[in-house]
Amino acid sequence: QVQPVESGGGLVQAGGPLTLSCAKSGSASSTNAIGWYRQAPGKQRELVAVINSGGNTNYADSVKGRFTISRDNVKNTVYLQMNSLKPEDTAVYYCNAGTYVSGMPYRSRDYWGQGTQVTVSS
Repeated sequence: QVQPVESGGGLVQAGGPLTLSCAKSGSASSTNAIGWYRQAPGKQRELVAVINSGGNTNYADSVKGRFTISRDNVKNTVYLQMNSLKPEDTAVYYCNAGTYVSGMPYRSRDYWGQGTQVTVSS
């Protein structure tokens, strides 16, 4: 069983940085990646960034050049460094354990964290 736990959310001014963490406990042979999602009020949950065990990454167009996903395999933690934040980045951010092969769509599995709120003020 895999249990992701997010942390690091908070209130930040537009243009500022914030780094989220996803600590993953447990393992499952069906997963090799972590995906960060976000969901704003009244909107669908969207995939923001993914990273797999080989370090391959992919980003949504809306965050390319501003967000960086990375992982520390010793700590079993994945980070989402967010720079130049905009009010439209305001959302609950979730991490998910799934599978990702470079060039293919990320496939989420039913391993979700509880989410962490990010609020960007203008």
